[in-house]
Order: sequence, then structure tokens, then C-alpha cells
Amino acid sequence: SLGAAAAAALLAADEREAGRRLTELTRAGLLTHVRGSRYRLHDLVRGFALARLLDEEDPAERAAAHERLLTSYAELANAVIRMVDGKMSTRAGQFGAHGFGSLDSALRWLDDESSFITSALRHSEGVDQSTVLNLLGALCDYCLLRGDLYRLGEISELTQSVDQGLMERSVQWRTGIAARQLGELDKARTTLSSVVGLYREAHNDAGAALALCSLGITLHHQGNLREAAARLGEALDLQASPEQAEDRAWTLHALAAVERDRGNLARALTLLDTALALHREGESLHGEAWTRFQLGQVRLRTGEVAAAEESLSTALELYGRTRDSRGEAWAITQLARARLLDGDPGPALEQLRDALARHRDNEDARGEAWTLYYLGQALEEDGDAVEAVRELERARTMFSRMRDVYGLACARHHSGRVTRDQRAAQTGNLRNSGFARQLLMDARADFRRIGVAHGEAWACLELALIDAGNGRAAQALTLCGEAAELFASYGDERGRDWARFLRCTLLPYASPGGSEVGTVVAQQELAELAAGHHPARDSRLERCAEALAVVLQRGVDLEDGWQAWRLGLIPTRHSREVLGVPVEGTPGEPSPSGV
Repeated sequence: SLGAAAAAALLAADEREAGRRLTELTRAGLLTHVRGSRYRLHDLVRGFALARLLDEEDPAERAAAHERLLTSYAELANAVIRMVDGKMSTRAGQFGAHGFGSLDSALRWLDDESSFITSALRHSEGVDQSTVLNLLGALCDYCLLRGDLYRLGEISELTQSVDQGLMERSVQWRTGIAARQLGELDKARTTLSSVVGLYREAHNDAGAALALCSLGITLHHQGNLREAAARLGEALDLQASPEQAEDRAWTLHALAAVERDRGNLARALTLLDTALALHREGESLHGEAWTRFQLGQVRLRTGEVAAAEESLSTALELYGRTRDSRGEAWAITQLARARLLDGDPGPALEQLRDALARHRDNEDARGEAWTLYYLGQALEEDGDAVEAVRELERARTMFSRMRDVYGLACARHHSGRVTRDQRAAQTGNLRNSGFARQLLMDARADFRRIGVAHGEAWACLELALIDAGNGRAAQALTLCGEAAELFASYGDERGRDWARFLRCTLLPYASPGGSEVGTVVAQQELAELAAGHHPARDSRLERCAEALAVVLQRGVDLEDGWQAWRLGLIPTRHSREVLGVPVEGTPGEPSPSGV
């Protein structure tokens, strides 16, 4: 179909004149009115018109009309994407609103025109290359926004056939992002690493920084957190100028996500505060959506469920306004996680199944894997351990296939924990935990390799429970000590409390001085633990500490074995979900009217 704006560009006239001509052609039966200002040619009429065009029109005039068409499309398409992504360096100061009444009408126009634009690009010989590059960039970003990765592949093939310079780099960068969205992380990393090199060779710092940001996000998705932080830091160094403020905002919220997974929540909140302000200055609804999304995840890590849901709901609304179905699916996944953290598995299960279907529709393998991971936890919370293990194993397989080490470690950890608990419920003890122990050992090794101290620390505590339940109290005591050191390395008082508490449950069975000496030392350490109250403490630990004090007061019989498991004096999955780290300085929350 053809719009009035395209007709005006071809005629070198204004839209009023173009509309008059289109109406005349419609009355003559040569065009069909589709709706609004859109018209369609019958295939026979199109073929006849093309033949007459080639026979009767001057080639120079045809080329000039085609260039006007592509220029018009470039200005309008970039204006639409600028309304979504804000004043990024690729569009800052170049493209205004161009008369679009709303974001919805702008996106609807691009929906209508996208296939026509792609067709017009196939005949761009002789057209000013900067015009073609602007149009390609907008169309590629539209394809990523709408999840139209097939058309993005078509555009990539088109640019490879006609150009080897800046145009191909621009499209190749978006192709790397698309590969990441499909879960092809190795391919994305290779592609984006190549693009960074090409931009550097061309001395294009803005392009190199954007590619470095995309590479850093990909490394984060692979669980390579140290290198991800390094690449994102390089991007920030290149984006220091005021002209690149909006580019810098995207890098800041990407780095915040890495710092969150490393357990540096205060740093993550500071980065998100800055990113949110820059996105607003840059008028980026899409950037604000992703920043709100990341902020919601940090709030889940601090245990602030209401604040997390507020941020995630705002993100969901913004994704809806920008028609980002992929973002909507992720927001629903995290909102379900909030319900789960709040001890409400029923609604969480419903939301997770909705999100799972959306991720599959979007062909977002990583979104599907993480949703399966949380679905396993929700099923466990709902009392269905068998299905919980099944979904966690599906997530583990997907993370392994896409080589996401962090996701794999998390899935191994919870699969091992639920498998252990399932077997223990069947047998009444922890002695049949070999497979679960192997999963937890693998998870610990993964967490250590990628530098996630909180993951490794909790894996140590879960392993300590298995060793304690199998009569290996000394080994369990060592694991508790290692966990305490790991928790202390990043300031997690909540986790360290549990390591110290489990040590108290083990001392009567592992003390070199015997049970009586171990009991006395355990009572002393338990009293010190109870006295050292702090805001991050798990309320469950306080109840467990009171119960253990009574048990130790009555005396411990070694023949009965380690009793903490049977008595329920152990941390739960909820204990692990919240990080008890100091959080200084939080982003200022706007009023709802300011969103």
C-alpha cells in the first residue's frame, strides 16, 4: 500500500497535492482506498504503470524521485524511532516528531510502511549513502523493537550485496543484537566483537561505544560478569561527551544489571538513578522502560516487594506504549517473581505461564529459560516438587545450550536443592543425596568461575546441609566457614548470619573437645549472633535461633545425630533470594504524573 507522505515525496509536492492526486486516481479506478490516507494498486495496474514508467520517464527524474522517497522515509522512520529511543547519537538533534500526533500513530505508520520501505531499499543505487544509512538504521531498530528478525536478516543480506562500509557495520551491529535475543550468545559475541573492531578501524568512537555496550550485555547474558563490566566501562569512557548522554544512559543501566548480579546493589542503584535522569532528558520512553525494569529487579534483591512491583508495573506500561512485546514478557516474568517472593505462588504460576507463552511467541530463548527457572520455584512453593524439578531441568538444559553460565549455575543450584529435599521427604533423611550434591558442587564451581560470591556462598551452605545429614559434621563445618568468608567478602550480613547459625547447629557434633565443649561453644556463639541484630537479618533466623537455644539447653545426644534438618532449623529458598548488603542512596522516585 502507498501513503500520502510517500506520494508527496515522489511528486516533489506537499501532502495536500499528493492527496488530491491519489483521490483522482481512486475515482478513475486505478487505486483502491484502503483506509485513511493509504491506497493500494492492483497488481495489473502496477505492472502496466511500471512498463510506462520505464518507457516514458527520464531515468534522472526517476532516480531523483526515488531519492526523495527514501529521504522522506528516512526522516519519518527515524522520527518514529526517536520517539521510542530518545536522543541517541544516531538521531540526536536530527529528527523531530514530523507531525505525528502520538507515539501510537507514529508506530502504526511505521507498521504500515515497513514492507514498502524494505522494497524501496532494494533499488537505492545512486541515492545519497547517508540517507540510505539513516533509513537502514531506523528500519533495523524497528525490526528489533517488533521482533521481526526475519526482515532484519533480509536487510543484512541486502547491505552485504551492495556495500562493505559504514552501512554494513550498522546493520551487522543490529544483527548481533538479534542473535543475542534469539539466545545465540556465541554468535552474538563473535559478531559484536567484530563490529567493535570495524568501528575502531574507522575511528568512529560513538559507533564503537554502542557496539561495546551491546557486547557487554551479551557477555553479561553469558555469565561473564567481569568482562561484561570491563566492556561496558570502556563504552562509558567513550560516551563522556554531553552529545552522547542518551547513549551513556543505555550503558549505565546495562552496567547496573551486571553489578546487581555481582551483588553490588548500592552501585547498581546509583547507576540506575543516573540512567533514569539521562533517559528522561533524552526523551527515551524505551530507555526508561528498561531502567525501570532493572530497578525492579534490584528492589527484589533488597526484599522490597512493593517498590519492585511499582517499578516493574511502570516498565510494563512503558513497554506497552512502545509496543515492545519482548519487554512486556520480561516484565510479566519479574512481576511473577515478585509475587513468589511475597509468598503468593498461585498468581505467580498464572503470570509465569502467560510470560512463557509470550517469550516463545517472541522467539526469546533466554526469556523462556529464566521463566522456566522461576516456574520451577513457583511449583516448589506450591507443593509440586516433581514438576518443579522437571521445569528446573528444562531451564538448565536451555541455559547449557545457549552457554549462559550464570543461568546454568542458578538452575543447577535450585535443581540440586529441590532434588535433595524431594528425596529427603521420601526417605526421611538426607542420605540419598548424591545426585543433588553433584549439581550443587557444579553450581558452586560455576559461581566461583564467574565471580558471583553470593551464589557460591549459598551453594556452600546447601552442601553443608547434605554433609551434616550424612554424618560428615567436620566437612559441613568447614563449608559453613567458607560460606561465611564469601558472604563477608561483599558485605552480606543476612547470608553470614545463616552461615554462623548453621555452624552453631554443627559444633556439638564436630568439636575436637567433644560434645559438651562443642555445646558450650555453640551456646556462646549463638548468644553473640542473637545479640548482633541488624536490619538485614532474616526474621526466620531469629525464630530458629530461639529454638536452637532451647535444644542446646536440654543437651545434645550424639547417637541421635544432627537434628537441625528434622527440626526445620535451616534456611529456605526465601532466605537466599534477598541480599543483606548495605544499600546507600536510592534513586528518587517520580510522581506517577511525571512518568
